[in-house]
Amino acid sequence: MTIGIIGAGQIGGALTRRFRELGYAVSVANSRGPATLAGLAEQTGARAVTVDEAARGNDVVIVTIPERSIPDLPATLFDGVPEHVVVIDTGNYYPQQRDGPIAEIESGLTESGWVAKRLGRPVVKAFNNIMAEHLQHHGKPAGSAGRIALPISGDDVTAKTNVKHLIDQLGFDSVDNGDLDQSWRQQPGTPVYGKDFDAAGVRLALSQAKRDRDPAWRAMLNA
Repeated sequence: MTIGIIGAGQIGGALTRRFRELGYAVSVANSRGPATLAGLAEQTGARAVTVDEAARGNDVVIVTIPERSIPDLPATLFDGVPEHVVVIDTGNYYPQQRDGPIAEIESGLTESGWVAKRLGRPVVKAFNNIMAEHLQHHGKPAGSAGRIALPISGDDVTAKTNVKHLIDQLGFDSVDNGDLDQSWRQQPGTPVYGKDFDAAGVRLALSQAKRDRDPAWRAMLNA
């Protein structure tokens, strides 16, 4: 399995390092071009590529960039990419802290629903609720006590099965949160966000989530 990663920030960098440690072929890209990723490529053995190259010729493509940067991706990014290629969205909407207001999300569209609409591709939401340091260092073998679980949401059962396999390889359990319309349950401000729960804890936290977005995670439109 080959993996393309678009975004080399904290989560993208952690995933690049971990997947390379596991022996996966990884291509990594950012908005500034391959030359700026020479250090990460040298450290990990990943291949530094353009954004377009990261989206092509891979079995899995992970989009891990700020929401505000999603519209800057090439409109043709996934043109010609086979439908079986799994696209993972790790993003979170931080309107006050980083991204500014995005009207469709403010109106109730889920964050990953908005990303899927912009990309023109179905996505699986995953890796958005865990801190990068924990993602890189806190994985445990299957069956270990206290193994952290990660929620995932998506409409395609086969795609989610592939993502669950990757999560297991990284040392985490996964909890299926249903289709992408349910992904609000793992957005910022929900009980599961930023927490290192086991599978039972994740299921409980997802069940306790409330649809209305907390004011801290909404745009201050009247400011």
